[in-house]
Order: sequence, then C-alpha cells, then structure tokens
Amino acid sequence: MTTHLRPLTLLLALASLAGGVAAQSIYTCTDAKGRKLTSDRPILECNDRDQKELTPTGTVKRIVKPVMTAEEAAKQDEKDKADAEERARQAEERRRDKALLLRYPSKAVHDQERTAALAQVDEVIKAANKRIGELAVQRKTIDADMEFYAKDPSKAPPSLKRQVDENNKSVAAQKRFILDQNDEKKRVNLRFDEELVKLKPLWAGRALATPTVVNPSASEPAR
Repeated sequence: MTTHLRPLTLLLALASLAGGVAAQSIYTCTDAKGRKLTSDRPILECNDRDQKELTPTGTVKRIVKPVMTAEEAAKQDEKDKADAEERARQAEERRRDKALLLRYPSKAVHDQERTAALAQVDEVIKAANKRIGELAVQRKTIDADMEFYAKDPSKAPPSLKRQVDENNKSVAAQKRFILDQNDEKKRVNLRFDEELVKLKPLWAGRALATPTVVNPSASEPAR
C-alpha cells in the first residue's frame, strides 16, 4: 500500500491499522516526480533512490539503498573486490613490517646481519680465488710438460691437450663465479638498504609509542 506522505500522525495511523505495531515498519521517499510517498513495504517507485525505513514511533530505523542495475551491481562487485584486495594488501604489509621489526629491533642488529651476510659471500669468493691459485700451480706443471712440444704443440698427446683445455675452462668458471658473487654482494646491500628505508620510520614510530620511564630517585636531591 503506497500513499502520498502526510504528517507523521498519518504514518503512525497506517502502522496501527496494519496490525502488530511493535514490529511494523514504514517506508518513505520522494519519487522522481517529487511526490512524497509512504508505504508499509519498500516503495517500487523509489527503487532508484534512498528510502527511509521508520519505526512505528517515526524514528529512522535504516536507509534502504537504491536497487542497482546489473551493470551497477557488476561495477560494485568489482569495487568491493578491489577494496578487499587493498585491505588484504595493507594487512599483509603491516604483517611484514611487524616481522621485520621483530627481526631487526635496532639499527645495530640490522648492521650486524648485513655484515654477516656480506662476510658469507666474501668467504665464497675467497674459496674461489684459492681454487684459481691451485689451478695456476697445476698450469705450471702442464706448461712444463708442453715445453717438449713448443715447436709443434699439435704433436702433444691428447691427454696433455685435454689437461690444458680443462684447466682453462676451470679458471674461466671460477672467474665467472667470482663475478656472480660480486653481483650477489650488490644484491645483499640493496636488500639491506631497502629494509633500512622501511625500518627507520618503524623504529621512530615505536620510540614515540614507548613511554619514557622516569626514575623518581633521580630527581631527589643528594643527601
């Protein structure tokens, strides 16, 4: 039942006539033609706009939002999905920040772990350089054997030629490995630099949130 809106006394009278006053709701709105309508159920003429649901005493119980078209509903679903993804992203970022702060409670701890990570790479580079030294010693022995064939290296035995080739390949591999490890050091430093950018405001925020404890005895005059 839909009628033109009258004073609040008419609304209350409609609610009383409908029976079950305590549970009855009244819906009101202004339609596209500017008419103020009221009904005991959602008003079809106002599906495209907000409607007020009133209690039997005339107070606003809730606002009934417009019924969306299929296109509007699809857009709203996309927006809701994007909003949910953004909330999840922010929650994940907060979780990571918390984990980062727990792992590195201070700059000293962060610096210490950076130093340790770089030291591990340096140890690997050191081992590679040691291997190159060993290959250099091995090459001297090979070269000494090759001196017998200095005038015509093609006459050297296949096994000796193979040793020369394997030595060259091994040295080249170790040098490439060292270059890779130097790149790894750059990646390690970059990672710690990026973490430091995130950690500085986290440390500062935690410092502001932590109350300063004042020692009462410190302010007492010496006796």
